[in-house]
Amino acid sequence: PFDLTVSDDPLDNEFVDEPLYEPSGPVEVAATPLWSAGYDIDIPMNDRVMAFVRLLSGRLKTFLEEGLSRGVQFLPMVQEVFRAEGLPIDLAYVPLVESAFKPTALSRAKARGIWQFMRGTGLENGLSHDWYIDERADPEKATRAAAKYLKTLSATFDGDWHLALASYNGGPGRVQRAIRRSGRSDFWQLSASSRYLPRETRDYVPLVFAAIIIARNPAEYGLNVQPVAAPRFEMLELPSAVDLRRLAAWIGTPVETIRSLNPELRQWMTPLKASGYTLKVPPGTGDILRAHFQQTAPEHLTTISWHTVKKGDTLATVAKKLEVTRAELAEANGLSIKARITAGQQLMIPRAPELPELVFPPAVVSEVVLASASSESSALTEPVPVKAAAVAAVREPRVVKPAAPAARVHRVRRGDTLFSIARLYRTTVSSIKNWNRLRTDSIQVGQRLRIFNERPATATH
Repeated sequence: PFDLTVSDDPLDNEFVDEPLYEPSGPVEVAATPLWSAGYDIDIPMNDRVMAFVRLLSGRLKTFLEEGLSRGVQFLPMVQEVFRAEGLPIDLAYVPLVESAFKPTALSRAKARGIWQFMRGTGLENGLSHDWYIDERADPEKATRAAAKYLKTLSATFDGDWHLALASYNGGPGRVQRAIRRSGRSDFWQLSASSRYLPRETRDYVPLVFAAIIIARNPAEYGLNVQPVAAPRFEMLELPSAVDLRRLAAWIGTPVETIRSLNPELRQWMTPLKASGYTLKVPPGTGDILRAHFQQTAPEHLTTISWHTVKKGDTLATVAKKLEVTRAELAEANGLSIKARITAGQQLMIPRAPELPELVFPPAVVSEVVLASASSESSALTEPVPVKAAAVAAVREPRVVKPAAPAARVHRVRRGDTLFSIARLYRTTVSSIKNWNRLRTDSIQVGQRLRIFNERPATATH
């Protein structure tokens, strides 16, 4: 999860091998664990746990405050899932340590989401991951997967949550090997020595327990939690794949609003071959979008460029020609990276093309029923009649080519190549060369290049 000895922002680091707290002898465990005071997991008040309580309420206080403030919107959902699965409710605070409740959190080891699943572990527990989506970033789906995984780990270690949490961090195989090598099955004895478990795993369990203690009583430890309001949305079942930019234009909202409601989406569009995909959209927009779906042909709902395979083409040669990676080309088309392709085959180009404008006849203003968002949840409940520019079924829209975009200027930095710049702006090397009248691929630091395409992709943590 994070390095407690290097940075005040734990998400910037990994655990290091320098001990924050090293017991000089056997750890003394309090005679009365905290579960008797209302906790539903046995938390010993030993020196190691209290060392992390002091750290989290001291130097890392701001980190914990921000994580708890953000976590308020997710905790009711996590607690409900865990309660239904018969899991200790206090384990709902584990994401506070894992990710500070950031759905887009990505570690250097490529673990993602509030539960920081590695790709393989996520797949094993039912989370899809392909070119279009990464369900590790979906808080609810990831929470259900975490519940499944935690139940498996608990069963593996006969209900011992100390060992189960250690294995959530270090892997069950590593913890089982440590038990066999040491002859000890108590986590605190097992972790008292550096011989059996890595520093990160030895620190992880007391760190989680310290976070639970503080999260249950933040004011007592001087934390000022300012709850972040949960986003309101309604669920919309899609008739086919859609371009998020088109939906945003139809309801007059920035595309980032839709993307923030659906952090599992990795591209500008929803999965191409997924029928009945359900999307979260701003409250009160579902009926407007359904009206647009009724009058828009499926081929106009998304924006895709296709490449027709020629004789002799391979994934590698096509990827090079299209200036994408072979892995991207294969994954976007649901193919193995070693798949053979045949002449005439249509391959989707994994790059967002320009969005053509759809011009509709004047909308008919009519009474439609939109749902109002409940003040206590994201679910939409009581229908309320309102005026909306709902469009009656009319003839197909005509496609209008967008006006030429204004140029932006990219100043070449050390390490830049035409290929890396093209990927940054979601365009091609040949386009950049044409716009700037370049005869070769050579560029110089400080050189200014005109770009007439999409804005740069936004990096996520």
